[in-house]
Amino acid sequence: MTFVPRQLDVRLIAELHVKGGGMSIRRGMVKTIAGLVVLALCGIALLTMGTANGLASSSSLAPLPAPGTYIIDPLHTFAYFGAMHHIVGLVRGRFDKVTGTISATREPADCAVDISIDTASIDTQVAKRDEDLRGPDFFDVKNYPAMTYRGRGIRKTAGGAWVMDGSLTIRGVTKEVPLTFHFKGLFPDTAAGQPARASFHATAAVKRGDFGMTRDNLMELVPNAKGPDVEIEIDVEANASTPAK
Repeated sequence: MTFVPRQLDVRLIAELHVKGGGMSIRRGMVKTIAGLVVLALCGIALLTMGTANGLASSSSLAPLPAPGTYIIDPLHTFAYFGAMHHIVGLVRGRFDKVTGTISATREPADCAVDISIDTASIDTQVAKRDEDLRGPDFFDVKNYPAMTYRGRGIRKTAGGAWVMDGSLTIRGVTKEVPLTFHFKGLFPDTAAGQPARASFHATAAVKRGDFGMTRDNLMELVPNAKGPDVEIEIDVEANASTPAK
């Protein structure tokens, strides 16, 4: 609809030019066209900058969900990892059972995460390897059935992500592991009376030797050699503990 006035003015300019409208009229019409073009572009921008949350632009997107406790949905949460294998290879896997809570507050310093992962739920698509990973040389699931990540306080990076310096505990060993994450937004189609549903994407990196997993590939496990040898990627959906109003 923003292009109709422009078409009318083009015809008007042609008519005035044929009738010998003069330079001042032509200049006036050029200014009019310029003004209409600007208005048209602004109109297009307003139409295209809306979001599912009704926000005007990406710069005004809420960096965190509304304050409250969000309960992780295990059925829609995925924890993947990629571990170095003989220096140049990579083995990928996941954990199928992730539970916990995410606490969002107005003050970033008070935000908190409390996550538990069932170590026996490891899945690398090879049954024999999975059983080995559940054994005493790796996750030792009989003695340590869960690994946990707990942290309080977040800080924002220059790139717009958030970082939490939380504590990761595996096999009874606890190390500080930075978790970098983005709040992806709230589900736009939540039914009235149902809890708000938030989505997050997070990444982290660790060195498995720091947690006592040193049986194989010692060159990969030398302290500080090539940095972390396990990359972690997590996608989370979590429901607010109270229904959305």
